[in-house]
Amino acid sequence: MRYFFESCSFDTDQRELRRGPDVIAVAPQVFDLLEYLICNRQRVVSKDDLINAIWQGRAVSDVALTTRLNAVRKAIGDSGDEQRLIKTFRHKGVRFIATVHEAPDRKAPTITSDLLRPAHDKPSLVVLPFVNLSPDPKQDYFVDGVTESLTADLSRVAGIFVIGRNTAFAFKGKHVDLKQIGRDLGVRYALEGAVQLGRGRMRINCQLIDTETGNHVWAERFDKPIADLFDMQDEIGARLANELGTELVSAEARRAARAPDVDSMDFYFQGMASVNRGSAPDNLAQARHFFEQALNRDPTNLDAMVGMAFVDTTRATSMLIDRMAPLRVVETSLARILGQVPNHAMAHCLMGVVQIFTKRAAQGIAECERSLALDRNLAAAHAWIGLGKCNLGHAEETEAYVMESFRLSPRDNRAFSWMNTAGVAQSYLGVDEAAVHWFKRSIQTNRNIAPFVHFYLAAALAHLGELDEARTHLQAGLTLIPAFSIDQFHASSPSDHPTCLAQRTRIAEGLRKAGLCES
Repeated sequence: MRYFFESCSFDTDQRELRRGPDVIAVAPQVFDLLEYLICNRQRVVSKDDLINAIWQGRAVSDVALTTRLNAVRKAIGDSGDEQRLIKTFRHKGVRFIATVHEAPDRKAPTITSDLLRPAHDKPSLVVLPFVNLSPDPKQDYFVDGVTESLTADLSRVAGIFVIGRNTAFAFKGKHVDLKQIGRDLGVRYALEGAVQLGRGRMRINCQLIDTETGNHVWAERFDKPIADLFDMQDEIGARLANELGTELVSAEARRAARAPDVDSMDFYFQGMASVNRGSAPDNLAQARHFFEQALNRDPTNLDAMVGMAFVDTTRATSMLIDRMAPLRVVETSLARILGQVPNHAMAHCLMGVVQIFTKRAAQGIAECERSLALDRNLAAAHAWIGLGKCNLGHAEETEAYVMESFRLSPRDNRAFSWMNTAGVAQSYLGVDEAAVHWFKRSIQTNRNIAPFVHFYLAAALAHLGELDEARTHLQAGLTLIPAFSIDQFHASSPSDHPTCLAQRTRIAEGLRKAGLCES
């Protein structure tokens, strides 16, 4: 069923919420809670009603319930103060009071063998309902929530087709033949897993299977203390989606390398596999070559266009001098992409990066926030927002954003750049010991480091009196940019904000102590 109210559309079949043209990412319980409120809008529903319907009677604190109701309000553009759409009746409950128009489900097509064949231009996947290994069957709601969250998150990964939740849940509690599922649903991969909660801990085991061969492609295990189950469900979905998305790209790249006839999307996946191997110049050059090949085969391949923009943005932002011209080229390309696909999350994120590096940090932060509204699992977007905060003179806020990136994707191949961002923030704040810590971690993680890291590290070491080590890193940076100087450091500022400029003056003083020339 589809429901329309104010500027929102709510599709229970597709499990999709839109405000205007934008898809709003919501957690599974938030979606279910909104659906229950809409379907019962003719009456006030009590706390017990909500707990019985959404959490199957499990004990839920008032704080947790309020948090979920606030998330529903935020998703539909309401608030506890306004209560335009959801009204609270003291000591009674809540009621959905907006005017709602209903439309029936879209007519389902007749299922034929042709419809069930895998799409040739993208990998296909079914997320099978995870198994509850806990002795308490009431934990089923949480396990199902993990499955739903992961299904929704993976459906946002570029180039991946994911079977809908309702079809996948038809296999709940059944013994399945994965090869047969692959044939019946027309999918290349199946993800299955199990969840166990007990003694204050949660364990999740999951594995990705190639349905054609039955071979294991990837496996992962999570084992951690239980905090807030709802927040943990979202975190697990995000971490699994990020890691699994990378693994699917690698699997498709390996498949493409063996294919006798390579198409545009095959080249795209090979390009993304090169990107995922890291930001070394050779990897980026190889990735760009594959994206160019993809566009030669299909000039309309927007994913390949975004891939090229990612490579070009990565190259330009690692430069200390002469980066403005390449960033302008990237911005033109991204504007063209967003003109065709206004809700492309990664394109918005990259546009934000370009703006953050071209003295438009407030606009860049807004673009990154837009990207997260479209895809909550874009871990790097949080770190870029943190860098934008630096450029606006709020470096004290940066580290929290960096840590959110690590929470969502702790083994990300871009983690070194997040460490650099944290190091820059600490340098701006004059906390040189912390800056040295972050920059050294970055260098240990990625030996193909950008020259600016050596310069910032040299400045921090010089302020700490470690002049010999400071000169060593200064020389390492000058090896990469021989003509770099204090004047060029000032000219390379990505911000005109007075607080940021004053903080950078202190870094310039550190560079002088390390021995960098004025011009």
